[in-house]
Amino acid sequence: MNKITALNVFRRVVEMGTFKAAADDLCLSQAAVSKNINELEEFLGIALINRTTRRMSVTESGMAYYGQICNVLDQLAAADQSIMASSFTPKGRLRISAPMSYGLIKINPLICEFKRRYPDISIEVILNDTYVDMVDQGIDVVIRGGSALDDSTLRSRPLCQIRRVLCASPDYLAGAGKLTHPEDLQAHHCLVYSLSSSPRKWFFSQGEQGVVVALRSSSYAVNNGLALKQAALHGLGVVLIPEEIVTTELAAGTLIPLLPEWKPDTHALFAVYPFHKEQSQQVRLFIDFIAGSLQPL
Repeated sequence: MNKITALNVFRRVVEMGTFKAAADDLCLSQAAVSKNINELEEFLGIALINRTTRRMSVTESGMAYYGQICNVLDQLAAADQSIMASSFTPKGRLRISAPMSYGLIKINPLICEFKRRYPDISIEVILNDTYVDMVDQGIDVVIRGGSALDDSTLRSRPLCQIRRVLCASPDYLAGAGKLTHPEDLQAHHCLVYSLSSSPRKWFFSQGEQGVVVALRSSSYAVNNGLALKQAALHGLGVVLIPEEIVTTELAAGTLIPLLPEWKPDTHALFAVYPFHKEQSQQVRLFIDFIAGSLQPL
């Protein structure tokens, strides 16, 4: 048994969720993957993975072993990379997840620039507005909005604040009631981003004064920012949306900013990564690049 190979195979089986997915990822046969796992379990004298013809599951001992060997493998990789740094071109694989709309507009162009700068790093981008299980899906870095993490197995780095704007189309405003104060929104059709942590509560501030608006039941909710913009452009109601998504429409006048003296709350954007990836050179390079390219907090 090649111990390092067996450990890497075990790690990818845990992260990919199946022997077949790990075999495809490592460019090995399923038989080779099974052989490495069997030899590792025989060496350790303990079952790491329970498997049947239909499914597999990692044992409690297997998960504990996984956490420890990830640190060891990443430290070995970091040691190799540090020694070869003077002549080493960054290589490796990165799987990056980002929200669909903001990712298309802001993050993916930066990923493309990163790829141009480091052409030997293989990159897979997953654009998805829903929750991503990083370990289950083998994701190296997730770019997401929200708050700091409670999960001790993950690490996060703040990147920037996402400014949001309240706006609506001229067609909607022509037939709508007054809107001079945030509380007037309760009488309006408000378009809701359903994946928000508080989709039906909007927060505004003016100086020291803060207002929380509890929206009435929305007739339109969607889990994607670009779809939310389209609904606003069709005159369906008022939207609270990241400014980056509607920059062109605001400049063209197809969406009109509302209540400019009241500031919507901002959302922090984070880079999230598994704790065992802290020593990964490509993860560090990517996060440093993204953080340096975005407006700082």
